[in-house]
Amino acid sequence: MMRLPANRRREAITGILFAAPWFIGFGVFMAYPVFASLYYSLCDYSVLKPAMFIGTENYTELFNDQVFWQAAGNTLYYAVLSVPIGLVSALGLALLLNTKAKGMTIYRTIFFLPSLVPTIPMAVLWLWLLNGEHGILNYFLNFLGVHGPNWLGDPAWTKPSLMLLGIWGLGNTMLIFLASLQDVPQSLMEAADLDGATAARKLKVVVVPMISPVILFNAIMGMIGSLQVFAIPFVMFPNGTPQRSAYFYSSYLFDSAFKFNRMGYASAMGWIMFAVILVLTYGVLKYGEKKVHYEGS
Repeated sequence: MMRLPANRRREAITGILFAAPWFIGFGVFMAYPVFASLYYSLCDYSVLKPAMFIGTENYTELFNDQVFWQAAGNTLYYAVLSVPIGLVSALGLALLLNTKAKGMTIYRTIFFLPSLVPTIPMAVLWLWLLNGEHGILNYFLNFLGVHGPNWLGDPAWTKPSLMLLGIWGLGNTMLIFLASLQDVPQSLMEAADLDGATAARKLKVVVVPMISPVILFNAIMGMIGSLQVFAIPFVMFPNGTPQRSAYFYSSYLFDSAFKFNRMGYASAMGWIMFAVILVLTYGVLKYGEKKVHYEGS
């Protein structure tokens, strides 16, 4: 076995020592909890008592649990609608803010500011805005002669209410789209102008293909975020009221772990969510191989 020179050994030891805090942190706070949750998902574990191995009973019970399917259905419904709406809204706003109108820097700042508001204060703020009787939103709708719905009390309007919050806080997605729009080669836009292309045609054949990697990235991040939605409905709809129409997958996982003390059951839910997100992300990436345009490819 070849021995390293003394100076190389010192460099290697120094590098390992500098990297050791990260490896220790990763092992203690990431690797161990992940593998521990996989083991606990196969156990009857309440935290207060030692874990008892029961095999796949937690998973079998989940697939026969009506609340599990209701929570999963609510989450899927929210994700299917909120992700496309969020992407289209963010891209449309970025296109408007990519013009050279006077004072555009101020407009960009104004539209980005809502995304800086912390999640819990934002949820509390929108509780007031969406109040069915005294909310500001319904006040303006009534002023326009439109009878506003009971946003937070009508099961048909709970998920649209959450989508409104998502659109209001899409500043980060908008900013990423704006940066990608400014990287679209001007030579392509000028060539499209010479060919007499309309604005809609340039958007379809030049802009969208050139920013398609960014659209793919935002779609994946939006999908993952919508499937894991928790904090806002947790604050705005305690216990998933009304009629559990806002009871999402992460809410049921949280309740199973910390309200019902069924940590093994919650761990099984977490691994099912991990598998679903993994499969969906893989599918989106495979689809993107055919539709996404990468420079230099």
